[in-house]
Amino acid sequence: MKMKQYVIDAFTDQVFHGNQAAVCLLDHWLVDEILHQMARENNFSDTAFVVKEAGQWHLRWFTPAGEIELCGHATLGTAYVLFKFVETTATQLTFNTLAGELTVTKDGDWLAMDFPKYALTPVPVTAAMSEALGVTPTAAYLGRDLVCIFDTVAQVQTMTPDIPKVKALPGVLVHVTAPGQDEFDYVARSFAPKHLIDEDPVCGVGHCHLVPYWTQRLGKNQLMAYQASERGGVLKVKMNGERVSLAGQVALYSVGDVMVEG
Repeated sequence: MKMKQYVIDAFTDQVFHGNQAAVCLLDHWLVDEILHQMARENNFSDTAFVVKEAGQWHLRWFTPAGEIELCGHATLGTAYVLFKFVETTATQLTFNTLAGELTVTKDGDWLAMDFPKYALTPVPVTAAMSEALGVTPTAAYLGRDLVCIFDTVAQVQTMTPDIPKVKALPGVLVHVTAPGQDEFDYVARSFAPKHLIDEDPVCGVGHCHLVPYWTQRLGKNQLMAYQASERGGVLKVKMNGERVSLAGQVALYSVGDVMVEG
């Protein structure tokens, strides 16, 4: 079977920045093992697979470790590809996913995703957190993921975590965050060793945890966020009731054909 695969960089307007993802347009679903092998072969943090069935787009995401229920940057990339090459006159797309129905709206060069928020519960700061991150958080919260709060941008940017110890912490991913500076309201980094990814360059789902926290703490509903990974990334975020709006730009790196049997 031959299919188109697009490699994009999400949450940036420049290639070699933001978060890489592969987007595969399928005529029909392949068996899960093939999808997983393709994700392992790509070795990005996520590969998105999209199929149109009965007039509706169905979207799934695989990491090198297997299928996941929600992914921000690969959703952004999928929407970009469809807007650019398939649904060229559309301004909104809806995807059926394991996380429910997700919409992406086009506004010029920015694409805004409507995602669920994750509730956070305060948890004690532990010695294991300090040892794993190399810096002691001022506070910690647990939702699907672990969120550790720090005081300064420098603490987040210069952090060199012990990845095996990060993997042992509670939560699916671990996000570290601090108040921002200049045009950014907050900064963050995201670590995903349980998905076989040491650091996620820009984690959209992580901001589904962070936006509720920072909007409440800062008393603002709309924020600018910077992902302080090596590749970096910029997000416009806001709360919409029980939902989170995550907006970003996308840069297209490559278009190619993938040949697999299945």
